[in-house]
Amino acid sequence: MPVWRTFRFASGVFLGRHFRAEEKVPPAAGGSTAMSHPNHLTRRRFLAGMAAASTVWIVPARAFGANERPQIGMVGLGGRGKAHIKWVMDSGGEVVGVYDPDKSHMDGATFKDKEGKVLTFKPYPDLRKLLEEKSIDAVVMATPNHWHALGTIWACQAGKDVYVEKPACHSIWEGRKMVEAARKYKRIVQVGTQQRSDPAFIETRQLLEKKELGEIQWTHSLWYEDRGSIGKTTTPTPVPDTIDYDAWCGPRPKVPLMRKKLHYDWHWIRDYGNGDMGNRVIHVIDDIHHVLQMNGDVPTRMMAVGGRFKYDDDANTPNSEFIVMQWKFPIVFSSQNLPNIDAKTGKPAGSAVYRRFGKGHRFTNLIKCEKGFFAVSRGGGALFDNDGNRIRQIKGDGGGNHMKNFFDAMRSRRHEDLRADVEQSYLGCLLLHTGDISCMIGKPASVDEVSKAVEGTEEGREVWKQTVELLKANGVDPNVEKPTLGPLLTFDPKTEKFTGDFADEANKRVREEYREPYTIPDRV
Repeated sequence: MPVWRTFRFASGVFLGRHFRAEEKVPPAAGGSTAMSHPNHLTRRRFLAGMAAASTVWIVPARAFGANERPQIGMVGLGGRGKAHIKWVMDSGGEVVGVYDPDKSHMDGATFKDKEGKVLTFKPYPDLRKLLEEKSIDAVVMATPNHWHALGTIWACQAGKDVYVEKPACHSIWEGRKMVEAARKYKRIVQVGTQQRSDPAFIETRQLLEKKELGEIQWTHSLWYEDRGSIGKTTTPTPVPDTIDYDAWCGPRPKVPLMRKKLHYDWHWIRDYGNGDMGNRVIHVIDDIHHVLQMNGDVPTRMMAVGGRFKYDDDANTPNSEFIVMQWKFPIVFSSQNLPNIDAKTGKPAGSAVYRRFGKGHRFTNLIKCEKGFFAVSRGGGALFDNDGNRIRQIKGDGGGNHMKNFFDAMRSRRHEDLRADVEQSYLGCLLLHTGDISCMIGKPASVDEVSKAVEGTEEGREVWKQTVELLKANGVDPNVEKPTLGPLLTFDPKTEKFTGDFADEANKRVREEYREPYTIPDRV
């Protein structure tokens, strides 16, 4: 027997496969639905009717056996989404349908099985059609960040479990709504911070709990990657005919495309992405929330320094940024996209390197303790004494079982069995968003002003020192091309709002404005 669940869409009612006989459902003429082409008049009229409606539709959530392969709908089929098809199939799932607002992405979504046969999947013309398909148990969302919350909420309301890519949310308020939806509709929601499934971080958490190297003095999580300019446009870039641009923009502003590439470069556009802090660095940010077992006890004081240096392009997120937080000890996160400059040739030489304790680091978690330090990243790491001698190896596998963990929790129906349950991943995201908001509302500052702001934190001083050196090596004078110095903010984890100085400005960034009809209601 199917399990019946009631739900309504954020922007009206969800049109389920099973509906009350006394209600008339307007037909989706020509495939026009809640996420079809923006110029279709029938769709607009239909959406207007949805927004005005109050009917609660009933849709079954299919129960599946312990040995049955979960039936998965893929949402988002860019590079990450296509990789997830293989991960789903290799982890015991079965991809049965795909959706992407770019039709060319759906056309290219295939999988080669063990016998070498190339499998293709049923394409859905819009997200609503995929979600109303009662044979689908869960969706895997590999969309741009601005779709993570709304897509997850819609899927939960539709009785689907969800695996959603990192970061869990694009902003603070919507992340809490994701948690509320998961709990209200009793859905299993896993976030793609797969390092929570890596044995290296599980062991690190245990060693820190045992105080293997004594008390923690500070932590610094970093991810450095060379990323060049995304280019500069002077006129809007035409959107290809294969793309439903209205659906792509979804809850965020639908404006002319003022960058050369729609795909991937959205990471560096604030309306849709969160810069590399929310792309790469969120993995190590989440690691710290995990291994320190913060849960809801997140830092309450934070500030940030950042800027987009060297390149005059269409991006509006920093390519150099670091966040300093006060918890039981200082916590630092840093992102660096400028290249390392070879001292002999003066030419770019790959990603920048953060040098500490006689070693070079490009992406890792440094956890400084009384008797030494941890350096742990995806796939493993080690413990070192204060002289830099390795004293213990930590082995990992990169979190390869993360998708399987999701499927196992789908069977048990216990969100506690998830390694990256949506609530824990959302709380980890608070470390990203609260720090990033400081940078967003900051003002240009001189080198001396930034130095004074971070002088009370040993690792903050060191990060800033090396940042200045890297800027100069890249031909940037930070006293001319000034960094943004964010104010020291105070965050209340209970209300999930800022208090004290600069609170009014900071709280404007807690909840974003959503574009009709892709809105998230107060009550999901």
